[in-house]
This record gives sequence, structure tokens and C-alpha cells, in this order.
Amino acid sequence: MRIAVIGAGIVGSLIARELVRYDADVHLFEREIDIGWGVTKANSAIIHGGFHEAVGSQRARFCIEGNELYAALTKELDVPFHRCGAYTVALSKEELPALKALFAQGEENGIPGLELHDSATVLAHEPNLNPQVQAGLWSPTVGITEPWTLATAAVENACENGLTLHLSEGVTKIRMRDGRVRGVTTTQGEYPFNAVVNAAGLFADQIAEMVGLSEPILFPRRGEYVLLDKKANGLVNSVIFPTPSKTSKGILVLPTVDGGILLGPTAKDLPREGKDSRETTPDGMEKTINGARRLIPTIDLSIVIKTFAGLRPESPNKEFVVGKSEVQGFFQAAAMRSPGLTAAPAVARFLVHEVMASDLTLAKKPSFQPLRNGLPRVIDLPEEEWDELISKDPRYGRVICQCNRVTEGEIVAAIRRGARSLDGVKFRTRAGFGRCQGGFCTDRILLILVRELGVSPEEITLRGNGSQMMNGMVRQ
Repeated sequence: MRIAVIGAGIVGSLIARELVRYDADVHLFEREIDIGWGVTKANSAIIHGGFHEAVGSQRARFCIEGNELYAALTKELDVPFHRCGAYTVALSKEELPALKALFAQGEENGIPGLELHDSATVLAHEPNLNPQVQAGLWSPTVGITEPWTLATAAVENACENGLTLHLSEGVTKIRMRDGRVRGVTTTQGEYPFNAVVNAAGLFADQIAEMVGLSEPILFPRRGEYVLLDKKANGLVNSVIFPTPSKTSKGILVLPTVDGGILLGPTAKDLPREGKDSRETTPDGMEKTINGARRLIPTIDLSIVIKTFAGLRPESPNKEFVVGKSEVQGFFQAAAMRSPGLTAAPAVARFLVHEVMASDLTLAKKPSFQPLRNGLPRVIDLPEEEWDELISKDPRYGRVICQCNRVTEGEIVAAIRRGARSLDGVKFRTRAGFGRCQGGFCTDRILLILVRELGVSPEEITLRGNGSQMMNGMVRQ
């Protein structure tokens, strides 16, 4: 049995990993040069508790189920995950009714550990919070992770278990006969398949149209962010939400798994043709900073190291489109807006059962190996373990990225696992993610890529075709 998964974001990657647990020939197609470079690459990286989601919705169901799966999933795949908890705060008496309604909704959804705290309790836990805080909704199951790392880890593990990965290969057509899926045509060829899973993120609507479906209808919602240097570590101890509006969870302040602080996102609806509009704007930056300072007034903008924007797929009814479709052999994991990252593991399990419940008979493979060893991170190692690593490979003693203490050994390991560009190295190792944003290490990483891949400097790109870093020699 042959199954195609379209889209190697967090949802498609986890679906592919679930499918290779079974006796099937599974292929994962991604139009980008690497894994997780769409919606997965730029978001808040929060594993939500589920109290924001409407009772009885698909979003609530999959968010709650997915949250429960994260601890075991990230342990299997050796990916960072921290249950730091979250406070949703009311900063005025007028916001208290909405906060209490959110608490009641969370309780009805069955979210464990929810508590309403008075201002003194909130400030004892989060001393940098706006002293005007009236109350806070505490949710201990909220966590943070690295979405792109998890997607890459899932694909690595899936490939070890038999997945065929197609990078830089976009799907241009889904072939049909007698009302059912028969195969796909891509930018590189044609392949026969019995089933297709649409996990194409912002472009899932275009994939659905290939089989004649009008759902989902998607438009991009842009969120702009500000990242603070690790000097801000400890500014907050948990994810800080404002009382939400009708359209958004609001501007947040939250820790990142590597010690930074993230502010954002905004929520700007764009036209359907704006699916590549990832620029930041003066208005967006102003809203991000003002919204974050409303929560944490002492934010120091002198330690901003990066601003960026991400897009998420929104649908008119704000609901996931998950499961089998009316087209035989065509399944969808689409309209995966927030909390799509949280829901992804549960959606992956559900999709596999949907495939099995159709006319496909899949048997579990007893040989499936769920464990994956992540890349070593010397910044996280005790000194004696780092010394031991150096004794085995001296390249782990040569620090290339000073900001995040990333060594040549880590960069070489990332290249050997599939990094083919500067961003490929960056998102696997965090080299270039730090204070200087690659200002002092980019040239050294480029030369390592040249050496390891056996190519010329002109062939090294930032993130694939059209982003070459060099254009010939200045002088001979």
C-alpha cells in the first residue's frame, strides 16, 4: 500500500511518522529545501492547555489530546519540552468576567489543574508582571518546545523506519480515476499512490482543489514577533496571556526553551494571495511592544535581537478540517491554525485510524523503532561530558557560534543529518540564532558546508534556490 503525505510541517511530519508504524510504503513531499519551513518555522511554540478552545470543537478535542501526548513524544524524539505553565491575566476589573468565563470553559473541557489566583498569588509567581493585575487563570499543563526541531526529529525517525522523503518537490497535480485517488504529479515526476494526506499548511486549499474539493477555504493571518536576548531570561517564568479578544489570544510574553523571551504575536488578516507576506511592519512592531509592555512594563528594548513574522492558516469558521473527505483515498489535516502545534500528535493518530478505517488494510510493523537520538548540544552538557565528547572528536572543542556555543562538531553532525543550507544548520543547531544573529559565524558555517558537501561557495544558499550567499570571487 502506497500513501503520500503532502507537507513536511509539524502536522505532516508527525502523520508520516505515525503511518510508518504500519506496513505501508509512505512518501512525504515538501516543496521547500528542508523540513518545517512553513507555518511550523515561525510561531509561538506553545503547547496549549485547551482552555481557550470552544467546548465540543475539534480544536478543543485535538488540543487536549495532543497536550497529553507531548511529554512522551518529545522524550522519544529527544526534543526539548518544558511544562512551564501559563497565566492568563486580567489587568482591570472589567476583564474579570471574561477571565472567569475562560476558567469555566476550561473546566468544562476537562483541563486539569486550572486555578483562579488573586493578584498577590500571581505577583508572587511572576514579580515582573504589571502590578495592576487583578487576577490570573493558572494552567499548569501549558508548555513550550521547538516546533521545527520536533518536525525534523519526527522525519528523521520516520526515515529510519522506512519513510521516503522528497524535499524541494512540490505537488502539482493529484491524479484521479473512477472517483478515487490514483497518484500524484510533482515538479520532479509522477508517482502512483492509493491514498493522499493533505497536510500542506497555508496551501492545503490548493491541494484540496486538485481533487475538486472547495474545503478548506484558507487565508493567511500574519503574526509579528520580537525576540529578546538571553539577558532577559527570568523576566517571566511561565507563558503570560492577556485576557483574549474575540479574534485572538492576544500579545503574549513567554520564555523560549533556549533561554530567550518572545513577545507577540499580532493578528493581521491578509488576502488569500498574501501567503508569502512574512514581512514585519512598523504598525505590527508597535502593537507587539505595546501589548507586551502592558503585561510586563519593564521590558528592555535595548536587548531585542530579532523581529520576524509568521503566517498561520485561518478559515472562516476557525475550525480544523481533519479526516477523510468525500473523495475516496483523500484525507485532510488542514486549516491547522492555533492550537495546531499542540493538536498535531493527536491529529496524526486520528488520521492513521481514518486511513485504516477506509478501504486500506494496514498491519502494524513489529520492527518500528520509536526512539531517536538528538544532536548533542554542548551548551547543555556538564563540563566533563563536553570533555568526553572532545576526546572522541576534537571538532566538538572548536566553538563556531559564540552566542549559543555551537561547535564545529555539532554543525558537521547537522549537515550529515540533512542540513544543506545556512538555515538548515541554524534550525538544527541554533547557530546564528543568538545575539549577533549570525554576524560573526555565518562565514565559518558557510565554509564548513562547502567542505562537507564538496561544493563551491557560490552553491551555498541561505534557504534554497534564489538565496545564494555569494556570487563569484571579488579577486583571484
